[in-house]
Amino acid sequence: MAISDQVSMFYNAKPDIFEKAKALRKNMTFAELKLWELLKNKQVQGLRFRAQHPIDIFIADFYCHSLKLVIELDGGVHLSPEQKEYDIGREAEISHWGIKIIRFTNDKIEKEIDEVLNTINIMCNHRKLEMASSL
Repeated sequence: MAISDQVSMFYNAKPDIFEKAKALRKNMTFAELKLWELLKNKQVQGLRFRAQHPIDIFIADFYCHSLKLVIELDGGVHLSPEQKEYDIGREAEISHWGIKIIRFTNDKIEKEIDEVLNTINIMCNHRKLEMASSL
């Protein structure tokens, strides 16, 4: 992979973010592991998703570079007003790179995984059309 590809795929993430991402991959939550089992190895539309992927100063739970699509999973901590405010700011920063974010609660992953996968497939199709029309 050329260095320019790495810069664009990781959005100038610094080495410490890569270290944090590596640690997070080793300690994924139950919900993250459950979804990862369905996303890895190009099982969704032949698309490559990466787990705990560095983007600038952030780490996305799952990222598909070809669609500039982030999938975030939210546990109970995301219900606090402070965390909601942080998440809004984080989404604004990430969307600056032209990246779309979709969110699911851990509960939704654990109880309605088929619906989650359907939503992901719909969003992937939508992003393919958006990406094609922006060329």
